[in-house]
Amino acid sequence: MHFPKLPDWLVYAAVVLALLIAAVGRQERADAPPPPPPVPGEEGVPLGPASPFDPSIVVDVPAMAEPGLGTAFSVAERGVWVTARHVVDGCTQAAIVVAEGRGVAAKVSIDQRGEAAILTTEGGAPPLPLGLDLKLRRGDRAYHPGFPQGQSGEATSRLLGRENLVVRGRGARTEPVLVWAETGRTDGLKGTLAGLSGAPALDRAGRVIGVTVAEAPRRGRIYTTAPETLGAAMSEAHERPASFAVGETVTTDNYGRVADALRRDLRVAQVICLSTT
Repeated sequence: MHFPKLPDWLVYAAVVLALLIAAVGRQERADAPPPPPPVPGEEGVPLGPASPFDPSIVVDVPAMAEPGLGTAFSVAERGVWVTARHVVDGCTQAAIVVAEGRGVAAKVSIDQRGEAAILTTEGGAPPLPLGLDLKLRRGDRAYHPGFPQGQSGEATSRLLGRENLVVRGRGARTEPVLVWAETGRTDGLKGTLAGLSGAPALDRAGRVIGVTVAEAPRRGRIYTTAPETLGAAMSEAHERPASFAVGETVTTDNYGRVADALRRDLRVAQVICLSTT
C-alpha cells in the first residue's frame, strides 16, 4: 500500500506540538499540589455510632489550670449554662459576663468523663433548644457563635465524621467527638479561634447539637462534643434543659446576624475563669 508523502512543514509542526504538550504536561504535574486526602464517607451518609477504632486527636493538658476566657450558652432560663470543660476545669471563681466590666458568679459542675461542663447562676437568659437526639449526616452544616480571641465572632463548618479525643495530662481520658471542616468565619477574623471554646454548635434550625471544644488550625478543623457527651454532663449535674425553647433558622447568609442577636440576648455569653486552684 502506498502512502502519500506529507509536506515537511506539517511534519515539523507535529513534532513541535508534541514537544510543547509534553513540556506543559511536565510543568503542570510538577507545580500541582498533592491531592487532598479523601473525606471519609460520602456527603449525606448518616453518621454512625462512636467506635474505639475511629481516628484520634491527642491533646496535652497542663498539670496546673490557668485563668482564661471562653464561651457559654444558656440551656435553662433559671440560670443553667454549658461551656467546654477546659475553660473552667480547676476554676475556683468563674463568672458569666453580662455587660462590659460586669459578671455574675457561676458555680461549676464537671462530668469527669467528658469535655462538657455545666455552670449555674442566680437568674439566667432565654435558653437555646437542644437537638441531641437528631440524626446527623456527613456534610451537615453547623454554626459556632461565641467570642473567639475574646471578641464577638462566629464560624461555620461542615460535618466530616467522628474521632476520638485523647486527653493526656490533667483529666486524662478518651471520649468521642465530632470533627468539622471550617468553611467560613467572621470577616476580618484571622488566626486562632481560641475563646470560641464552649460555644454551641447550632444546626440550621438553631438547635444545639454539640459544644465547641477544640480546633486544628493547620487542618482547618473544628471539634465539638458528641451529642451524648452533653446529655451525660446535664445528668451528672442533675440539671434539665428547658422543656420549651425556640431557635432561629440559621443560614450561611444570616449566621452573623443570628449570632449577634444571641449574644445581645445573653443566650450566648462570655465566661471568665478568674482564679484557679
